[in-house]
Amino acid sequence: MPELPDIELYLAKLRERILGKPLISLKVYTPFVLRSVSPSPRDLEGEKVLELRRLGKRIVLGFSNNLFLIVHLMIAGRLRWTEGPGEAKRLGGKLGQAALEFDNGTLFLTEAGSKKRASIMIVRGEEALREHDPGGIEPLISSFEEFAAVLRSENHTLKRSLTNPHLFSGIGNVYSDEILHAAQLSPLRLTKSLKEEEVRQLFEAAQAVLTRWIARLKKQFEGKFPGAGDVTAFRPDFAVHGKFGKPCPVCGKPVQRICYADNEANYCAQCQNGGRLLADRSLSRLLKDAWPEQI
Repeated sequence: MPELPDIELYLAKLRERILGKPLISLKVYTPFVLRSVSPSPRDLEGEKVLELRRLGKRIVLGFSNNLFLIVHLMIAGRLRWTEGPGEAKRLGGKLGQAALEFDNGTLFLTEAGSKKRASIMIVRGEEALREHDPGGIEPLISSFEEFAAVLRSENHTLKRSLTNPHLFSGIGNVYSDEILHAAQLSPLRLTKSLKEEEVRQLFEAAQAVLTRWIARLKKQFEGKFPGAGDVTAFRPDFAVHGKFGKPCPVCGKPVQRICYADNEANYCAQCQNGGRLLADRSLSRLLKDAWPEQI
């Protein structure tokens, strides 16, 4: 799922192209993608885009008639921009879900795979928009005191807390791995077990990692709109996420992982857990006493 740096990249590219532009039409190709009934897509036609903002992992387009279009990409949803005027044409196959046509180009919402989870909603007014805000604090603008209070408000693992949208805005499976590696903290440490200096390590790592990746992505896609394959959870410059078995860039030990449900946590046992392996819910249960405690 696109996370805070990816969403900020999309917003920067959209501001360059559609801010101040009137929407010619909103075409919905699959009825399931539109999750609201009233206001309707026709209510947006002819209205100018006055602002673009992020709401957690959602992209929000604010229009001149106090309407907001909320785009939630979920796991496989992506945005695609085609230059030039003309009526929006549906993308090939089943990828195209919706299209926003402007006088200088068309913005497509696409989604790969059979599970169609991406969505768009149209709401009227700030109050209605706030109902879609998960409520997590913004890690890049919060103070250390706010960050620490939210982190300690519930006693969960660091991985679970960082990826909880009701606690922290925009952080998911990918960047939580990178943040925890930068902070040198185990993903399974309980939040209330952290010392003050460890909370500060985590706070500083979160701001540094997210800021660095926002800047890196914007530089990488300077002058162009990212393609569907460019917004990905597997980047070659990541430290640990998606790097199972590859050497940690800090200590050289192989990156480890814990698999659970549809997700996984990637970590360096040496840098983040004193060389001790964390129990994998499936493999460690199978091996039992044969499960190695060290790398």
